Parts: sequence; structure tokens; C-alpha cells
Amino acid sequence: MSVSLGLADRIVLVTGGASGIGRTCALALAGEGAALAIADSNAEGAAAVAREIKALGRRAVATSFDVRDAAATEAAVAGIEEQLGPLDGLITAAGISRPAPATELTSDSWEAVIGVNLSGTFYSCQAVGKRMVARGRGAIVTIGSTSSLGGQSGRAHYCASKAGVVGLTRDLAIEWGSYGIRVNSVGPSATDTPMIRAGIPERFVGEVMEDRTPLGRLAQPQEIANVCLFLLSELSSYINGALIMADGGVSAGFFTRRNGRDLSSKSLLATGAYAE
Repeated sequence: MSVSLGLADRIVLVTGGASGIGRTCALALAGEGAALAIADSNAEGAAAVAREIKALGRRAVATSFDVRDAAATEAAVAGIEEQLGPLDGLITAAGISRPAPATELTSDSWEAVIGVNLSGTFYSCQAVGKRMVARGRGAIVTIGSTSSLGGQSGRAHYCASKAGVVGLTRDLAIEWGSYGIRVNSVGPSATDTPMIRAGIPERFVGEVMEDRTPLGRLAQPQEIANVCLFLLSELSSYINGALIMADGGVSAGFFTRRNGRDLSSKSLLATGAYAE
């Protein structure tokens, strides 16, 4: 059975669209007939994804700006609408993780992760959302995490940012719902992206992440994209302010390895902060 998501000719901005979940969402939207704005700090990567989308016969533009900069975000969104037209959707997939024990976490790392993951999400939602409110339509999907629900050693800033994203999502859903704007969040667990493979020890992937996931494997980016597209579509027309966990069952349980001391980071493993 084929189900139409009704996303043809929609115009969607994807932040963090050059790689990982963001790139997969963008290509999946293009496959549904949407036009895309690809935003990423990696300008070359964003341009490459835009070319992939154009090769599918869809409209696309690429832009690069610092999501932590409210003025730059506003200017970028204004430029996107001038080129593509009014935005119908937004996926905020821009995010970073810089693992460090809380006792050693620098202010620079704290500000960077909170800035990109939380402030960047707000500025993107604000710039797009105020335009949607004026038009009385639109859908926004933020990217949360299993870390939105609980802690993970070595990631105090990341967990704080992702918990904040869910709180922000719920507030915007309340503020903007009466204007016809839906705002929801997707909470992935570990997803098989270049960021995960570059930052997590391989042994930890198999012996901890996959072992502690009821479905027994990492998520594939397309599986997270599927949920994002559903939340942008009219199939989710009465879902607003929700956090949908796409985590293979991870958040259904409680237990972690090594009494919560398994920091799960290649960089911290290399410095001797913990042992496999």
C-alpha cells in the first residue's frame, strides 16, 4: 500500500542538512516532491546536498550561517524565502557533541554545545516561526534525543541542551498552535551517522549501544527521517507539542553499563578518562 504524505511542492528548511540525519531528511523530502533549503556550517557540504536534490529534479538552495547568531539566522531565512518562497516546514537537525567529564568541562565547550543545540534551535524556530504565524500555517520538527530524557556521563552540556530542546518545543507548540503551527520533536537514540562512528569507540557501539537497545541495533538515518516527514505531513495534523521517541526501545528501560561511568567517547578513551 502506498501512502502519500502530501509534501509535494512544500518548501522546507533543514539546518544541519549537509550530513547525517539532516541530509537524509532533505533527500527524503526531495523524494516526496518538496523544495529544500539546506543550511549547514559546512558550506561545501550543504552545496553538495543541494546539487543532489537538483539532480532529482527538485528546487534547492544551500546556505551557510552560524545558528548561534540570531541576526545571521534571520537574514538567512529571509534570503531563503526570497529564493524559494514561503517556508512550509523546518527541521532543526544542526547539533554538536563535545564529550568531557562534568568536572573538566570548559566554559567554551559548554557555550558551544548549548549555543548550537539549544540557542540555535530557538533562533531557527523563531525566524521561521514568526513568518509561519503571520501566514497561519506551517510545521516544525526539532531534533531531541534519548538524552532529552536522562543523563549520559561525559555529556552534561549535550543532555542539558537536548532536554531544553524538548521544553522549547512544547512551549512553541502552545504559543503557536492557535495560529495553525504545529511544533513537535523527534528523540533518536544512537543513529548510524558519521558523527557517531567518528566519536564513539567501536566496541562501545556493539557491546553497549546495540546491547542495551531492545531492537538490537543502531537506528538508520532513514528511520529517523521517516518520523520527521510524518510530523511535517498532514498525517500528523492533530499532533502538537509531542516528543516522539525513535530509539528502538532504549528509553523504555533503566540500566546502564559501569554504574553510569561509561563515558562512551573515543576522545575520552584516548586521554585515559576511562577504560573499555
